[in-house]
Amino acid sequence: MNEYIKNLKTPIAIVGMGRSGDAAKKLLKKAGVAAADIVTFDGKLSAVDFNDPNKLMSEAKPGTLVVSPGVPLASPWIQEAKKQGVHITSEISLACAFLTTERLIGVTGSVGKSTTVSLLGAGLAAFSPTSFVGGNLGIPFAEYAVGILEGTHPISEWVVLELSSYQLENCEGLQLEYSIITYFTSNHLERYESLEHYYQTKWKILSLTKKTLLLNKEGGDLVEYFKKCGSTDQVEIVSRQDEKLKSLRLEQALLIGQHNQDNLAIASTLALQAGWPHSAIEAMKKFTGLSHRLENLGVHRGVRFINDSKATAMDSVLIATTAAFDTLSNGGKLFVLLGGRDKNLPWHELGTLSHFKGIEFVFFGECRQIAKEKSLLPGVSFNHLNEALDYIQSSVKSQDTVLLSPGGTSLDEFTSFEDRGNFFKKWVSSFSTL
Repeated sequence: MNEYIKNLKTPIAIVGMGRSGDAAKKLLKKAGVAAADIVTFDGKLSAVDFNDPNKLMSEAKPGTLVVSPGVPLASPWIQEAKKQGVHITSEISLACAFLTTERLIGVTGSVGKSTTVSLLGAGLAAFSPTSFVGGNLGIPFAEYAVGILEGTHPISEWVVLELSSYQLENCEGLQLEYSIITYFTSNHLERYESLEHYYQTKWKILSLTKKTLLLNKEGGDLVEYFKKCGSTDQVEIVSRQDEKLKSLRLEQALLIGQHNQDNLAIASTLALQAGWPHSAIEAMKKFTGLSHRLENLGVHRGVRFINDSKATAMDSVLIATTAAFDTLSNGGKLFVLLGGRDKNLPWHELGTLSHFKGIEFVFFGECRQIAKEKSLLPGVSFNHLNEALDYIQSSVKSQDTVLLSPGGTSLDEFTSFEDRGNFFKKWVSSFSTL
């Protein structure tokens, strides 16, 4: 049995049974932990051993908690367990125990990290197709480790992980060769004590990095935060204007928007530093973008539709709205769908959009009134997304653009931003057949 796994105190409780928790359970069993030594906890799901943390601790008496990213480590019962000597670990830490020769890259940031990780993945596919790309992006790292144990996935030369602030809270054993921070702006303030606390958690990635941490020069509060922390030769600030990038002709990339030029610049800089072939950068330039992130759904009955369901931060909304507005057809109007569930974000920052002529804001969902009142933006308001779409259907004309870039999370009506984006895409398909 793997030494790290062997030393975990049993029983082992997996806390949070989403995809990360499922992967952790699968890895523990594949590594030789007896099923009787694994218990599961989730405060919402019924198909688990425990729903009540007090019962979990008093009846199962776990020696180890494998805490999923979505469960705050600050939860009083987890902090009490830690005081009692219970070992706290994570799915990522379990996976790290099985690494051998892999070279790891970590990417974090308030916005832009998924696109940057996907760009790096596109680059690797051009010369190292067995490399692994995952983490917060969608595929848990533990699934890679399971594949290694099963012999269904070869050992990767490179591993690229998208790392959320939640994952960076709890990642013992994670060692990165290179890392990237894409952007600093307000996010997840429902979980952190302050903006400073949130930024500190993201900045932890520097302590996990052996070689270089790359920062996006246009990354919101990022460069100022770095200056406040004190300079270090381990950190490099990257600009799309950098002389060494000019010969790469990154402006030929298929991705839309200056913010994506920034993402491409930082991914290309990492590729150069890591010694990747030129074919990797060319492949990144051909990357067309992520589903649900400024996803161009095409023109239907003269109306263009853009799915940006993943936008759950104000900077994401500002970037998407500006990019969509800049490509409006002559005489066209931009409809922007805002809403969902609030997570204590600075909606007032969207007030700058009031200067754009030709935008109509349509609010929906649980936080529709908060979003409207704090942003001071005019617009109609609806309880649900489908009602907002019914309104748009009766209002749009040829040459218009409809942008779903909600700002709020999806959890008021949907199971995930993907679920919300797919709902929108299905509606667009029906719109095209009317």
